[in-house]
Amino acid sequence: MRLTMVGAGYVGLVSGACFAEFGHEVVCVDREAGRIAALEAGHMPIYEPGLDAAVAEGRRTGRLSFSTELAPAVAGSDAVFIAVGTPLGADGRADLSFVHAAAAEVAAALDGFTIVILKSTVPVGTGDEVEAIIREARPQAEFAVVSNPEFLREGAAIDDFKRPDRIVVGTLDPRARAVMTEIYRPLYLQEAPTLFTDRRTAELIKYASNAFLATKITFINEMADLCEQAGANVQDVAIGLGLDHRVGRHFLQAGPGFGGSCLPKDLLALVETGERFGAPQRIARVVTEINTARKAAMAEKIRGALGGDLSGASIALLGLTFKPGTDDMREAPSLALIAALQEAGASVRAYDPQGMERTRKLTTGVTFARDAYDCAAGADVLVLVTEWEEFRALDLERLKAGLARPIVVDLRNVYSPAEMKSAGFVYASVGRPRSDAPGDSR
Repeated sequence: MRLTMVGAGYVGLVSGACFAEFGHEVVCVDREAGRIAALEAGHMPIYEPGLDAAVAEGRRTGRLSFSTELAPAVAGSDAVFIAVGTPLGADGRADLSFVHAAAAEVAAALDGFTIVILKSTVPVGTGDEVEAIIREARPQAEFAVVSNPEFLREGAAIDDFKRPDRIVVGTLDPRARAVMTEIYRPLYLQEAPTLFTDRRTAELIKYASNAFLATKITFINEMADLCEQAGANVQDVAIGLGLDHRVGRHFLQAGPGFGGSCLPKDLLALVETGERFGAPQRIARVVTEINTARKAAMAEKIRGALGGDLSGASIALLGLTFKPGTDDMREAPSLALIAALQEAGASVRAYDPQGMERTRKLTTGVTFARDAYDCAAGADVLVLVTEWEEFRALDLERLKAGLARPIVVDLRNVYSPAEMKSAGFVYASVGRPRSDAPGDSR
């Protein structure tokens, strides 16, 4: 089928490249001429494992192309995906200005029956708004507006697209359902469950999914605080929880709080949606408040490891992005941590495999290192913030030799307290006993 992807950002680019691999003809359209030129030259605007190879293959076969011109692409398409940004507005609502503008442009270019698919994360009722915009502009046009939310994890987006847990399609139009079935037909071999529902339900499924995942993260983080006070091990608690199939093991890793482009924004948008419909989303609001406080509290854990005073201390941070496998710094816990440490009088050194260039634009006064050992050199404490694979098997003797003081604060529980104690470190982690604490320090 012939598809147009409006927006060549994270969702649009990944989706377009994968659809092209399925055999569809895809045009990714973006207003930013510089981005389109870079993509045509093979340069990715984001770091996502496997994306460069998928784009290169699409370009090689001729099934994937890029353009700044929307009208020709839409006129020749069977389906048009709107995959533009929906940033959080000043009023707490998702900013739909890009979605509305895209809908108006698409309306002007429609030629024959076309389905317009909302891939962007949008509040309940946005599909109705898009339909109204198109209908007002082109009263006689033949089209259907469909909700098709994305469920892509940064760092694993290609695999998620090709092997999804589910495909959600919101439409009651039989012609649109037939087109969507054909678009996703290549995934039937993967036996991916497809849920057809009405448009508003599909829109809400996306927000409900992210809110629930954020709640799981926040719950295990609160359990970690209790474990530290009670002398228990949060990793074993998480295993015990996850073995219950009603709970599941995913998103039960204690840490410094969640970040990224989705969970924080979508939680706030869900809270606003609840208020707008007179159905307050109290759990989502509390989860947001707890997560914000947790990011700042991580500085107190570092302060405790240094005896209560951060003034003049040199802090080495390993990992800056909100998770490994991406260069995304949006709402990253490291940003709140850097601000709190600097405010307390500490100096900050940092190293991240992919996130340093973006961090330079978001912070001041941070010294960036060549690698983990360069980052640790002369520091009073090493803090592991993001669990990149290259941080999972560090040379502990070399690390200890470089540090001014053998103190490690592991906010991702990558290492074991017993191992770190044996290596001569004072070691603090999340929800587990300190390496210098009495009793079981597994």
